[in-house]
Amino acid sequence: MPQEPVVEGRSSDGRDRGKPGLVYPGLTVPFILLVCCFAAWGSAANLTDVLVGVFRRIFTMSNFQSALVQFAYYGAYFSLAIPAALINRRFGYKAGVLTGLGLAAVGGLLFIPASKLLEYGFFLLALFVLAAGLSILETSANPFVIAMGPEVTATQRLNLAQSFNPVGANIGVLLGAVLILPRITTEAQKATMTPAQLGQAQADDLGLVLGPYTGIAAVLILIWLLILFRKMHTPAEHDEGAATGRKGALGRLWHNRHYRYGVAAQFFNVAAQVCTWTFTIQYAQDVVGVPVKHSGWFLQASLILFLISRFVMTYLLGIIRPTKLLFAMGALGVVLGLIAVLSPNIVGLIAVVAISVSLSLMFPTIYGVALQGLGADTKFGAAGLVMAILGGALLPMVQGRVMDVAGTNVGYIVPAVCLALVTAYALFDLRTARHGGALVTEGAVS
Repeated sequence: MPQEPVVEGRSSDGRDRGKPGLVYPGLTVPFILLVCCFAAWGSAANLTDVLVGVFRRIFTMSNFQSALVQFAYYGAYFSLAIPAALINRRFGYKAGVLTGLGLAAVGGLLFIPASKLLEYGFFLLALFVLAAGLSILETSANPFVIAMGPEVTATQRLNLAQSFNPVGANIGVLLGAVLILPRITTEAQKATMTPAQLGQAQADDLGLVLGPYTGIAAVLILIWLLILFRKMHTPAEHDEGAATGRKGALGRLWHNRHYRYGVAAQFFNVAAQVCTWTFTIQYAQDVVGVPVKHSGWFLQASLILFLISRFVMTYLLGIIRPTKLLFAMGALGVVLGLIAVLSPNIVGLIAVVAISVSLSLMFPTIYGVALQGLGADTKFGAAGLVMAILGGALLPMVQGRVMDVAGTNVGYIVPAVCLALVTAYALFDLRTARHGGALVTEGAVS
């Protein structure tokens, strides 16, 4: 049975119900299991960033060839979001989560034969399968978390779950930094090796990649088993299931400006995040003159700041309206991006690192706001928001071009513009209200 609606702390019969809970009764353990999913895919995703440089060294290839790692990852995310929505709509969120976990685990295990075959293409295939699973998992888990409690706490609940994604991300970076990068055969060592020794060194280096991914696969299988034997049906999904026969979801989503603009805002949010982090080390080296061996610490600082800020933002969302906080953080991000452009020194570098504070709440907040009130269309709506991750593949190329032409610091105008567009979406939400699916412009920001 659906839970009784909570409006301003009172039930429908006027009794004081107090502050609504974060999750519905009986769904605490399922919520914790989904939180584990968020951490697991964070580890896998950020470990992928390490592979770009690793494969370039192991296979002696160009930057473009090594960048196919990211192409395989983002391509899978974009391609599998709609199939994930179909699975969710036909079989439910739990089936989608299990499908994503299972496929991602298979991708992790495919690194075993890939390390034996010593073929770059097979590694890309393994990575594509892994990312395909993660795409289905993310398309399913995000709206599943939203459905696990009252709508009034949906954005706060999703921010809490997403807070564990950067926990996993830091673990992924650590795995790469400790288990892979320090043990890769250096170019100086290769210069003195015979052809047979080079072949063995390549096999050993590829074996280093195997360990972390098989470990992630084992964790995914464990989570899969725990979820398989746990009842995880939600009242909200019951309501959606009653309307799954309705057609025209894509048309309704397109005509919903809150959703349509939300997808665009998510595209630019992911673009700003990837742009900021991709070139943080380069900003430290080229603009400030930080030595190569120390420059990586600034990216690590960004990720740690992002992690801490996620938990802080989750708390603040219990006090402040989500889009008010989104507007404030978006505006702050624009200011920090402009400081990075106009102050090519240590102040600019600090601003680049601090952009992570602004980014910390954006993905789950935009996600929750855009999906609000979609009902039976939520499952297809979630797919569109996951496909918006494509912004992280396209806009960094624009920033790279700007940096080549005008300088590294000037390139940060790209994430500044992206964050300005996210801020505009927050302002749009603040100035409009949903009434029966229609949007009514308010005279002032609420």
